[in-house]
Amino acid sequence: MNSHADVATGNKQGGHPEARPRTDIATHYLRYSLSNGVVMLLGFISFPILARLLDNTQFGLLRYYDTLMLLGVALVKLGAPHAIVRFYPYGNARQMQEFGTNMVFLPLMLSLTLWSLATVALLLWSWASGSAFAPIFWCAVIMVPMLAATNIVQMVIRASERSDILMTTRVLARMLELAFVLSAVIVLQQSALSVYGGKLVAAALLLGWLVHWMYRNVQVSRDAIDWDAFRNGLIYGFPLMANELAASVLANLDRVLLKHITGDFAVVGIYSIGYSLAMQLNVFINATLSEAFTPVVMRAYETGGSDAVRALKDRVLRPMTYAVVAIIAMLLVSGEDLMVALAGQGKAASGEVFIVVGITVSAYALFAIANYGLQLKKRTLQVLVITLVAALLNVALNFILIPRMGYMGAAWSTAAAYAALTIAQFMVCPGGLARLPNARAAVVSLLCAAILVAVALESDLLGVQGTWSRLGVAGLLFIALYALPVLALDSTLRVGLLALAKRSR
Repeated sequence: MNSHADVATGNKQGGHPEARPRTDIATHYLRYSLSNGVVMLLGFISFPILARLLDNTQFGLLRYYDTLMLLGVALVKLGAPHAIVRFYPYGNARQMQEFGTNMVFLPLMLSLTLWSLATVALLLWSWASGSAFAPIFWCAVIMVPMLAATNIVQMVIRASERSDILMTTRVLARMLELAFVLSAVIVLQQSALSVYGGKLVAAALLLGWLVHWMYRNVQVSRDAIDWDAFRNGLIYGFPLMANELAASVLANLDRVLLKHITGDFAVVGIYSIGYSLAMQLNVFINATLSEAFTPVVMRAYETGGSDAVRALKDRVLRPMTYAVVAIIAMLLVSGEDLMVALAGQGKAASGEVFIVVGITVSAYALFAIANYGLQLKKRTLQVLVITLVAALLNVALNFILIPRMGYMGAAWSTAAAYAALTIAQFMVCPGGLARLPNARAAVVSLLCAAILVAVALESDLLGVQGTWSRLGVAGLLFIALYALPVLALDSTLRVGLLALAKRSR
């Protein structure tokens, strides 16, 4: 990190980076869509290979420790990424220096200290009890600070609205992980431990580049230390850290509960395979839009207030409604076929999980944008409370439904918890900020989707046999019964897509 008086920018004189025209949300979304589309494509390459090479037990073991790792990452970040986005200064070099010192560097040091203390405590407990942790556990522990630091630095890049840099690094990082993980699994051993070995190497390379970027672009000075600003960042970020932890519990703890209720990693594997494929959809629609939307909506609120936020939501929700309804319709039509095509007939049991969780996360992505508002008003405690309630509901439903329904009990618990979270977010969204999807877009998309699903299911995809052939027929029906009618019936969507196409040239 630069410790001079000015931010290093690569020019000869240093100083604050020259002001660039602010990139609009369409350009951000286009970039994030491209990068997340590539990431999703790489996921569709790695997913079927890992699903076929790892048996259900090894896949369950992998996701079990992934869950513990993600909970650790959410904990040690202490909400710093949220404070970075909220308090990012669009001012002079001195403000950037204070920001880099108090919102980036000091939280990084605190996170590393907490992780070190926790690791020492684990080592002492292992030594005193005489019970050794599995090697894969220590791999997960080592990755916690690496992923936390990576996320914090990436959030600085995101807050500065450099979606071009974030897009490039994300794609390269995913390519590295794909190469190292698949090499380890194919060459060394078909096990969860080999997957973690590949992940560690890829994470270390990415973190090394991000540290280099941070050294050149994030200004730090001992004179800029402001304990009040540092404390304010923690006060803002801590409830959101707890919220992130609760959200991680909501999204991931079901794997842990499945293991401890059923005692079978194979059951965890069946559930995790379906859930992992559903998360590929989440990468493309929810993560993409969140990354493009959050910094822009923060700036819109600061400069234009609630009116600007409502206008931004209206522009975003219209195309998103069509996209989410399309995904839900295709999941109902071809979800099980897609699972078999990617993971093999031996993983067909995961298809139902994929459909239920895929529909859940896709619908939630739409309403998360519609209900966004508490963060703008800095009501982070309310965000924490409703997410924590949803997480506790999920845990309670898991204990009720898993003994009765097995892994599908976990899937339906997730769906119910996310539905409750969506309703609660709408009810507490500050007045004037909640926006429902456009009524015309909702009616047109749902009508076309209903026709598509009815024709596809009633005809059993025209009676075609063979997984890939059925997927091909589903694609043709989607174009004929959904995509073309939607474009014909909604001129606003048609004009918007044409403008986006011109922008991408």
